[in-house]
Amino acid sequence: MAENRNFVDYVKICCRSGRGGAGSVHFHRDKSTAKGGPDGGNGGRGGHIIVKGNAQMWTLLPLKYRKHVIAEGGGNGMGGQMSGSFGKDIVLEVPLGTVAKDAETGIVEFEITEHGEEKIIVAGGRGGLGNYNFKTATNQIPRYAQPGEPGKDEWKILELKILADVGLVGFPNAGKSTLLSVITAAKPKIANYAFTTLAPNLGIVGYRDNRSFVMADIPGIIEKAHEGKGLGHRFLRHIERNSTLLFMIPSDTDSIQKEYEILLNELKEYNPELLDKPRVLALTKRDLIDDELEEMLKPEIPEGIPYLFISAVAQKGLMELKDLLWNKLNESIDD
Repeated sequence: MAENRNFVDYVKICCRSGRGGAGSVHFHRDKSTAKGGPDGGNGGRGGHIIVKGNAQMWTLLPLKYRKHVIAEGGGNGMGGQMSGSFGKDIVLEVPLGTVAKDAETGIVEFEITEHGEEKIIVAGGRGGLGNYNFKTATNQIPRYAQPGEPGKDEWKILELKILADVGLVGFPNAGKSTLLSVITAAKPKIANYAFTTLAPNLGIVGYRDNRSFVMADIPGIIEKAHEGKGLGHRFLRHIERNSTLLFMIPSDTDSIQKEYEILLNELKEYNPELLDKPRVLALTKRDLIDDELEEMLKPEIPEGIPYLFISAVAQKGLMELKDLLWNKLNESIDD
């Protein structure tokens, strides 16, 4: 259970950027100059709050208990046209696939998809201009400068959507975790009851000629998940970021066609664009049926989707499944 608590895919934080420093009102003075002109410098920019992608992170856990993020203010301008220092930026590192939203409007502001990619989530206030900037032919000695802009205080939502090549889609107990544990190095929790997987697991699938692709075990869908039943919305959003969807239905289910249609409908109701993704069907637990029953089941299989009977436990059909997935992934790349 500790692993599940450590997977955090949603945080809401208050971000306060730094105030800009005030411009300086100052006039040049030295041993030879008793009444010099204005030379007040500009105030420094307040600190930004920045979100940065980190390919080594898989969870938003480091931000879970960091409810308030406050950046440093900029320094005030000084004489001699010296600008104030910039406020120190705060950098929040996040996993790839993190989406930033405005908490009040729900509008998506940006998403982080590359390692090292940086986006300003709340900008620091600009520094004020010093009185040097206001000198004109008709105003030789301006005795005013700009104050710095205040920082912004905004609530933001950071939401993680798993980035993977293949996403496993199926009801709880469809054999997704077992498959992942057999064909990757991932070690998901496995048991014979619904909702064993409460957080997505990622694994790298080794393929021919030292090639590989990433597979994500996404927690099981239940009927009406798109209405938020069970843990519906939390799980469905991870499917959005997968290139190919591998539907998994047990061979011994009551109706392959009905189960497939329910899964498909959940995706459609949540986001119709998900239906545009390439799909493959794996009929799992092949070891529980004989050859005769397999032939009897074939007419039930939905038309227009490539399928295979597999058994992760008996390790049957797994290489053929890898071949099928690899071809689908490369088809989507070519398209």
